[in-house]
Amino acid sequence: MKISLVAAIAQNNAIGKDNDLLWHLPADFKHFKNTTSGHFILMGRKTFESFPKPLPNRTHLIITRQKNYNVPDNCFAFASVNDALQFVQQQNREIVYVIGGGEIYKETISIANELVITHVNAVFEDADAFFPEITSDWKMISESFHKSDEKNQFDFTITVYQK
Repeated sequence: MKISLVAAIAQNNAIGKDNDLLWHLPADFKHFKNTTSGHFILMGRKTFESFPKPLPNRTHLIITRQKNYNVPDNCFAFASVNDALQFVQQQNREIVYVIGGGEIYKETISIANELVITHVNAVFEDADAFFPEITSDWKMISESFHKSDEKNQFDFTITVYQK
């Protein structure tokens, strides 16, 4: 099974503040949608609760310590990342996308075999959530640069890494 972490990170590895993103990059949202549509997405409860509603055309796997956490259709709650990954295997799915937040990324980066990272060309000092360090055992497979424009406030590069 492929475990792929998908994240947008600032130059200081910041990913969020107060359970929200630090930037608005519609071109990256489109990339995220194209990458994850039709797949299982794994996230922490706070990340799930940051969405106005479940993301369409994706099966949500939510990690929570809350017993009997109430989830909508096509969403499943698990007590641990391992429980969620066992469920993915039982469903015969070949890939799961981990989409945050910071604690879930820290827990899964060591077992992941792919990173799909949007490197945002900015620094956010007041962030409270961060992506773990991308170490040298990750090899860059591809990258695609996107210049800022009237809709996208910052330059960014989408980079795929594999182990």
